[in-house]
Amino acid sequence: MSDFDGLRALVTGGASGIGRATAGLLAGRGARVAVLDLDPSAVDEPLYAFRADVTDDVLVRTAVEAAADALGGVDILVNNAGIGAQGTVEDNDDAEWHRVLDVNVLGIVRTTRAALPHLRVSDHAAVVNTCSIAATAGLPQRALYSASKGAVLSLTLAMAADHIREGIRVNCVNPGTVDTPWVGRLLDSAPDPAAERAALRARQPTGRLVTAAEVAAAIAYLAGPHSGATTGTSLAVDGGMQGLRLRPAGR
Repeated sequence: MSDFDGLRALVTGGASGIGRATAGLLAGRGARVAVLDLDPSAVDEPLYAFRADVTDDVLVRTAVEAAADALGGVDILVNNAGIGAQGTVEDNDDAEWHRVLDVNVLGIVRTTRAALPHLRVSDHAAVVNTCSIAATAGLPQRALYSASKGAVLSLTLAMAADHIREGIRVNCVNPGTVDTPWVGRLLDSAPDPAAERAALRARQPTGRLVTAAEVAAAIAYLAGPHSGATTGTSLAVDGGMQGLRLRPAGR
């Protein structure tokens, strides 16, 4: 496929997991792609790589400008950089709340703010935010993470309303539990990793974890030229978690 020929994309958190899958898919379909990441050392051609910390406005603005110069502009912004958190409202102190919200919410604000001048002059401007099933379903031991992703969902809708008349579409994807390095580390730290993985699989009606490639495909759809009438939308890629309520097997 070459539906992204001539388009220029910027992917934050693009060195691994969903971000890397997305960057590779967009490049494979014809886009010129720049990755912004805390550690972009593993990123190779044809991707462009830039180091950036989304909690630092100066570094973000510098990296976005460098990426725009390398690409010749920006048509697509994928706000994928994010971190996780576990626990109830009792378990994370104020510093951790500030840290997670700074990355997951303000990171989107900073990167989008820096990219807007470039998006405004694009004929195919699109922003896709990586949200989560945690924004729409109550998950145990995820109070802080859920709050951050709920904010991402609301922010997506507000951004879509603010920028629609500028020709900039804004959408988000809501993945379920994705088989990424971060989830792998989370499982490795559990008392019984095999049991924890089985529980995560069972939580999704499909009975398996979502793949990074599946989320990347959804991001590409929302970012692509064939979805020109789609904005202010959240697309669930969650194995049916959001809407399905299955009976126990065999009943």
